[in-house]
Amino acid sequence: MITIKSNREIELMKHAGHINYLTHQEVKKHLKPGITTKELNDIAHKFILENDCTPSFLNYEGYPASICISVNDEVVHGIPSKRKIKAGDVVSIDIGVCYKGYHSDSANTYIVGKSSEEITNLVENTRKALYEGLSVIKNGIRVSEIGEKIENFAKANNLGVVEELVGHGVGTCVHEEPDVPNYYTNDRTKLRSGMVIAVEPMLNLGSRHIYMEEDEWTIKTEDGLPSAHFEHTVLVTDDGYVILTE
Repeated sequence: MITIKSNREIELMKHAGHINYLTHQEVKKHLKPGITTKELNDIAHKFILENDCTPSFLNYEGYPASICISVNDEVVHGIPSKRKIKAGDVVSIDIGVCYKGYHSDSANTYIVGKSSEEITNLVENTRKALYEGLSVIKNGIRVSEIGEKIENFAKANNLGVVEELVGHGVGTCVHEEPDVPNYYTNDRTKLRSGMVIAVEPMLNLGSRHIYMEEDEWTIKTEDGLPSAHFEHTVLVTDDGYVILTE
């Protein structure tokens, strides 16, 4: 069921989004060669709890960590471990924060140190694709218009659009209706003021095709080429949107 948030709910989600943003900034300070993905997870976990919130992802459908950290050819849902970050790695960090029962969801992708122009363009164009999708959001538009903008931008930059994973509504559950694909569909669902959604393009340097690792969480590119992921939780308004996680 698609829900319209009350003013009280929106204020709670704004706070969850603010702590989400601050958590990203805290993790980013420690993201450098030699640190393990589990150490980054633990930094985020501690920071979220210290700010009177809880990690949305921990134990969500059995997920065993507080944040998702996906490296290089890992698209999303990478489980933090003893893996050490190396110079040149492409690192996507996806964070969910819950405050008084209301969630926020946000992801950023970083290049650790220097990389090729091709990979730099992948990351920058995935970030731009997010804002392309956000640019059409307002009361009354069809959800499919968001995906159409993202898909057109991605294809213009020769990037593969992952189709099996989509954005989503956000509220008392971290994943709610409606689905928000990153490609055009015939879905005629319309956005309404007061809805809160997460828009999250996942774009690949090569083909769009993916597979799941044996851990039943980590999604990787089929061709082994890098992927990037950016996400914001946004409130739909009469004439636009408000980013809650920025």
